[in-house]
Amino acid sequence: MGNREARVRGLAARAGGWSARHRWAAVGIWVLFVVLATGLGSAAGRVDVKDSDQLKGETHTAARIIEDAGIDEPASETVLIQARGDGLKATDPEFRDAVTAVVRAVGKTGRVTDVTSPYEAKTISKDGRSALVQFDMRGESDTAGERVEPVLEAVEGVQQEHEALRIEEIGGASMMKTFDDAFGDDFKKAEYSAVPVAFGILLIAFGALVAALLPVALALTAIMATMGLMAVVSHVMPMSETANSVMLLVGMAVGVDYCLFYLRREREEREAGRDPQTALRIAAATSGRAIVVSGVTVCVAMAGMLFTGLAEFEAMGLASLIVVAVAMVGSVTVLPALLSLLGERVEKGRLPFLRRRKRGTGQDSRFWTAVLRRVLARPVLSVVVAAGALLAVAAPALGMKTQQLTLDQEFGDSLPIVQTYNRLNEAFPGGSEPAEVVVKADDINAPQVQSALADFRDRAISSGASRGPVEIKLHDAQNVAFVYVPLVGGSDLDRAGESLDTLRDEVRPATLGKVEGVEAPITGQVAGSKDFNDQLAGAVVPVFAFVVVFAFVLMLLSFRSLTIAVTSIVLNLLSVGAAYGILVAVFQHGWGASLVGAEGVGAIITWLPLFLFVILFGLSMDYHVFVVSRIREARLRGLETRDAIRHGVVTTAGVVTSAAVIMVAVFAIFGTLSMQSMKQMGVGLAAAVLIDATIIRGVLLPAVMALLGERNWYLPRWLHRLPDLTHDETPQAIAGPAAHDDEGEPVKV
Repeated sequence: MGNREARVRGLAARAGGWSARHRWAAVGIWVLFVVLATGLGSAAGRVDVKDSDQLKGETHTAARIIEDAGIDEPASETVLIQARGDGLKATDPEFRDAVTAVVRAVGKTGRVTDVTSPYEAKTISKDGRSALVQFDMRGESDTAGERVEPVLEAVEGVQQEHEALRIEEIGGASMMKTFDDAFGDDFKKAEYSAVPVAFGILLIAFGALVAALLPVALALTAIMATMGLMAVVSHVMPMSETANSVMLLVGMAVGVDYCLFYLRREREEREAGRDPQTALRIAAATSGRAIVVSGVTVCVAMAGMLFTGLAEFEAMGLASLIVVAVAMVGSVTVLPALLSLLGERVEKGRLPFLRRRKRGTGQDSRFWTAVLRRVLARPVLSVVVAAGALLAVAAPALGMKTQQLTLDQEFGDSLPIVQTYNRLNEAFPGGSEPAEVVVKADDINAPQVQSALADFRDRAISSGASRGPVEIKLHDAQNVAFVYVPLVGGSDLDRAGESLDTLRDEVRPATLGKVEGVEAPITGQVAGSKDFNDQLAGAVVPVFAFVVVFAFVLMLLSFRSLTIAVTSIVLNLLSVGAAYGILVAVFQHGWGASLVGAEGVGAIITWLPLFLFVILFGLSMDYHVFVVSRIREARLRGLETRDAIRHGVVTTAGVVTSAAVIMVAVFAIFGTLSMQSMKQMGVGLAAAVLIDATIIRGVLLPAVMALLGERNWYLPRWLHRLPDLTHDETPQAIAGPAAHDDEGEPVKV
């Protein structure tokens, strides 16, 4: 464990040293890179994931058939006409008049086509109290929400003339408009709020305007460059709006964190009496190295999403990987150049009410000093209590249930259209989200194909999978037919899934499956959810194994300690497990849900557990690498392990706390959105970061390391041949004259 090398070696130290000496060149190169990346991205344009590429399996096959046939499915709308109370029936004259009025009113708008009366399509409920008028919106389905307003007004006009009936419209276009009106600005508000929130916390942490602006500026420029690179890369691997939102979240988090680590260390060394150049060299060789190790680990974790086989996940993983890499490079290149240029001016714009506050060394962290005193005095008790508490919090995760959230789960009953959705499902189970059978044949009008279609429709009802009505739409020119089957179970996805299995495994093989040359994949909301779950379940083990194994190897090479590598993985898994437990307790069981403005919806959105694992495993390495690097540095200076632990945790407490507060605040913004899935993501991320920065890094890590003692640095003899990615430097060595030598030994990280 001795200091074997006198010279400053290391990629981060070399990069920081060069940037500090060639500061204008470094700043210029960074600005040029951001401008070029943004310009190239703007010129190239972004290619988004196609529906046919979203999933594998039957959902993918159905989308491919529709895409190859050149069929643009219109946005379908439905008007529910329902008696209030037990009075009117669909056969009564007043009810018929209302149906006629609806058909006439929507037709007059000129915005719809293929208007179908319930008396023709037999879309009347079994009790005779409800009926459906169905039609399609003209034009592209993606923009139908912008054209549906006159149709909604026409339906509302008929409602006012028939007070004995409930007349309500629901469908793709009306839901699109309702959600855009109610929640369209939610994401923008969240994304725009992240920057001022982060800046405000940094302003308090540093007490100076310029120092607070640097991390935000670095994060924003990294995000700008990444958006351009995403557009270029999308021509090889398509991107998406979701990937863009995730990239903004991750980019703001790591961009601010990396800059915060670097800047805090530079200020600490200056306040310890170092001259600005020496302080910058020390920050480059220590915090700079921690940033590189952390950044590479985060990139590896994000790369895990590429193994899912899900286009949306692959886009999120690649976008996150790019922004982390860009932020990491910016932190060890342009940041030291800017600090060298600014010098003491980094303290400009100090806040008067924070002027007397002592900063920099972290030695005044009375809270963490007091906590560590107790933790190190009784490490066994600390491990038992902290680990026991986290395991108890994680326990509910054993009963985790994942599914795609239905409309009422996602938005509750706050919107009128959700109440319409529930009434429609009650009267016509599965009618709001029917299964869609996409039938492709050599000749769709061939007698055997038509017979199979009719047989499928009859058996779908007789098998108990559907109560009807089953609707068939032919596209003669493309030899394609769409069969819409309302599934028994409706919005209960478990029961609807059983109905889907009946269609796929029993009804289809006995009917359409007997006709040679016919393809009949079954898609729709329930089918998409099932296919997504199946594919995601198959990806869990490869993704977990990839992330854990590569993170372990990186930690092993970076710290040359088998013990550190193992404890890093175990502690990270514990924090992820605790986050899962909180999610299940709050959103599945509803325990304390009202405290975060949520409600128990009985399930966790399907994509969230794997997404959280990858994101949290990567981001938690920020703190772990930073704290352990500082402990190792103190140990190299000759401190005993317990003293090194105390020094490492206390001196990093301020920066870790500031970074955690920023992350928690940014993630918590997403917890305030109206959609339950976004609340789940925001609460899960915020809770995990909070646990990681406090219980894990402040209690468990020091307690475990104190128990292990010198075994923390254990590396079996047979592993000594592994590449050495440590730097083994101390501030004293970095500050020495030899630190100015740029030549000689091979570069190490």
